[in-house]
Order: sequence, then C-alpha cells, then structure tokens
Amino acid sequence: MSRAGLPAEESDLIDIDELIAAYYERVPDPAVPEQRVAFGTSGHRGSSLSTSFNEVHILATTQAIVDYRTANGIAGPLFLGRDTHGLSRPAERSAIEVLVANGVGVRVDSRDSWVPTPALSHAILTYNRGKATDDPTRADGIVVTPSHNPPRDGGFKYNPPHGGPADTDATGWIANRANELIAAGLEGVKRVRFADMDGERIGSYDFRDVYVRDLENIIDVSAIARAGVRIGADPLGGASVEYWALIAEVYGLDLTVVNPDVDPTWRFMTLDWDEKIRMDPSSPSAMASLVAKRHEFDILTGNDADADRHGVVTPDAGLMNPNHYLAVAIDYLFSHRDGWPGDAAVGKTLVSSMIIDRVVAALGRDLYEVPVGFKWFVPGLLDGSVAFGGEESAGASFLRKDGSVWTTDKDGILLCLLAAEILAVTGKTPSQRYAELEAQFGSSAYQRVDAPATPAQKATLAKLSPESVTATELAGEPITAKLSHAPGNGAAIGGLKVQTESAWFAARPSGTEDVYKLYAESLKGEEHLREVQEQARAVVSAALGS
Repeated sequence: MSRAGLPAEESDLIDIDELIAAYYERVPDPAVPEQRVAFGTSGHRGSSLSTSFNEVHILATTQAIVDYRTANGIAGPLFLGRDTHGLSRPAERSAIEVLVANGVGVRVDSRDSWVPTPALSHAILTYNRGKATDDPTRADGIVVTPSHNPPRDGGFKYNPPHGGPADTDATGWIANRANELIAAGLEGVKRVRFADMDGERIGSYDFRDVYVRDLENIIDVSAIARAGVRIGADPLGGASVEYWALIAEVYGLDLTVVNPDVDPTWRFMTLDWDEKIRMDPSSPSAMASLVAKRHEFDILTGNDADADRHGVVTPDAGLMNPNHYLAVAIDYLFSHRDGWPGDAAVGKTLVSSMIIDRVVAALGRDLYEVPVGFKWFVPGLLDGSVAFGGEESAGASFLRKDGSVWTTDKDGILLCLLAAEILAVTGKTPSQRYAELEAQFGSSAYQRVDAPATPAQKATLAKLSPESVTATELAGEPITAKLSHAPGNGAAIGGLKVQTESAWFAARPSGTEDVYKLYAESLKGEEHLREVQEQARAVVSAALGS
C-alpha cells in the first residue's frame, strides 16, 4: 500500500551530518556526466550523496559566475540568499569564499537568515531601478536552493541584473566554465577561507523588511485586513517562515503561521506521490496535513522551500489545482488592476490549462504562450508588455498596481496573498470563482504524470519533432497542431505538444530529476482524458524505443 500523503517516518529521514560531510569530502569526476555541473530550468541541482552537489561544484560555479560578470560588464553588488535545505548553508559559505576573494561586493541577509527566491529578485530589481541595461554598477544575485526538491538535494541558481532566472546562453556559459575549472583541479578559482575572512568584506541587506513593506504596492492588503480574512500560512519548513510573521505584524492581518518549524530533515512533512519527502505545495500528498486543517481558516496557503511556488487550500474544495488557481488569478487581476497597461498580454507556459486560453479571450487580452521555464516571462514583466506570467507547476508573478515590475522570478508569497485578496474583495473563495469559470468555459480534466526516464531517454525526448507523430486524430478528434516550438516566442519547447479543439498532451523531460513529464487535458471529461493519455504514452514509448 502506498504511503503517499502519510506522515514521514524515521526511515524516510536523511542524516544531515552525513549529507554535509559528503559535501566537503566527495570530489566529482568530470568524466562522469552525472557529476558535472548542469543547469536545468532553475539552476544546478544535485546531492552531495551522489557527488553531484559538492564543495568543488560550488567553488567552480561561483568562479564561473564571477568570470561571466566580468565578461558582461557587471560590477555592482551580488545579492546572495539561501533556503532551508541542509546543503544550502555550506554552499552559501563556499560561494562567499570565492566572491570575496574576487573582490565582488557580496550582500547577504542582515539577519543571517533564509531568503526566498522572490525576495532576492525583488532586491536586484530595487537596486537596479533606473539604471541603464549597460550600466556596470548593476547588481545581480545567487540563490542557493533546489526549490521543492527532497531534503538530500542542493541547488545553486544565478539571477542576472534583470532579476529573473538566467537564460540558456548564460547558464550554458557558466556551466561550461565551471566544468573546465573542475577538470583543471580548481586551478583558476580564487578563494579566501571563511574562517579567515574579515567580516567587513561582506555586505548585508535586509531582504525581509524591504520586501514585506513593499507588498502594499502590489496587493490590496487593506482589503484583506478590513474583511478579517482568516489566513493560515504554512511555509512547509521553508524560507518564507519569518516573512509570514512580519506580514501579519506590518499589515494587521488575521494570519497564523500554522507550522513555524524549520528542520532540514523535514520530518513533519507528509510523503509525496512517490513516497519521497518533497515540499511541493501543488501536490495533494505533500499538502495532506494542511488540507486536513481547511475548515479552520478562510484561506490556507503553502510555499515550497524557497517560496517561489504557491499552494491554495479553501474550505469548500481543499487544495486547488494550480491551473484552476492561475485561471482565477488572471480573471480577477485583469478586472481589478486599473493601473495596468491596456494592451498587456497574459503569459502562460504551453503545458498550462486550456481554461486559461478561454479566460484570456473573454478578457480581450493577448495570450503569450511560451515553453516551460519562468525565464521566458522576464522581458515582458520588465517592460510591462506581459502583466501576468504563470506556470502550471504553481509558479507565477505579476505587475505592481501601477503597472511596473515587481519580481521577474516566481513569487509564491505574492500568489498566496492574492487568494486572500480575492476572497476579501469578491466574497468568494478562489475555488468558488473557478466553479463559475468552468460553468462558463467547460470542465477541465487535467493531469501531469511523471514516469522514470534515463538521461539518454530524456535527451531523445527533448529532440522530438512534429514529424514523429504520424496520427491525424487524438482520442477521436482531428489534430489541429503539432508543436515543437512555442506559439508566443517561437522558442523550442524541449519536447512535443499535440492538440485538438478540446484536448491536448505534451511530453517533456524533467530538467532536475530522472523522469519525463506527461501533461494532458480534456474539456470532455475524465474518460476522454484517459484516452488522450493512452495515445500520448504510445507516442512517447515509440520515440524512446521502449
């Protein structure tokens, strides 16, 4: 019997001492592909226990980032933050050793605490406001996080001066340079030992205070306070824990941090779909303990370890599907933000729900459909041509009330607060509003399934072409499009999407785990969805030779 959704047991927990010892003791072999630096959609991720995230990786990657800054004329401060994973503090210290040795003006959290990804993006944009794109004094940043990944993992992500995730040109350059440095035995890496460091060489920044006090310029916090919305916020043991406490204090909200515990083993979590500990706020299994409290609050919310993802729980529906909430958020925001540009588009990834397409059409807005990866929304959020960007994996951000940029990275705290604003202003929970949208546009049956795939199989899947699909029908409907590139910007999707009038499927490899993701949706119900999935699996199996 599956233990998904049940509390973690002692046997599920990692040994933190072993994890950290492996970080320092194990040395990667650059001849082994799995031990090389490789940036997915959100940075380099791995585990010290599998020799894929170790001190050598971080020293080399940090030096590569320094070299990238020099090559691109970036000489301002570098904002550095970490989440609550066990490997994050050791990696942060390794990064500081290299940054300081190279004379980079590094700025860490003034409280020596955790920094959510959106707070780091906010800090970069706040510092760079008004600076030209070629101004050498621009700031950039590094956030040390593997996001929602299991406790054994570490992650290291670079955000350039635009504040969002680095694009593939930057990450490819950084990864190649890092692997060169590893192969050379770290020759060329400058370093000063943390223990020998003069504290005055490290700058500080109050990420939490600046971020929290600016929230009133993007969320109607006054409406939430007036309505007395009872909010339960669960950081899931992540970096947002102290942010929620300050939000409640500053804005006088009826907000309870339902689980203030921080433990790098995440022993308080319920197990995810595969019986692993994973802090995914969009997963019913990972959020089971929070869903059980749904009748104690008007709105319950969850965030992952770096707070770039959101989960919304309502008393009437439990955990909302991320697609459903994105549709509601778009419908609400474009009707309640008079300061937004009249021609601003709605951004979505091409594996997000068709309901969003219909909501956007009803609003009279343009749809900007891009591959998976929040980086594709960065230019539009910066210049205001995209007012909202969202991913089916529960990541999104949007513009301030005046139409200017807020963050160019996903902001889970923001989207959680928006759920409370929607209830305060409309008197309806987001799930109640979604039921109205489905009555108007059709009932969506949507599912993402993860299946094991080797690195070689993932590489094959990423190169699938429309010609690999010879069928002309999908689950009884004529195929209207076979896509290997996104309609919004023409970028390769790293997989394949096939769609009909009322259904679609997409297959793409995970950038962080040895699985491939199969997305499918039907507006004709669950039975039709199963037909779509069955035919989709046949297409993928044929392509993978399995």
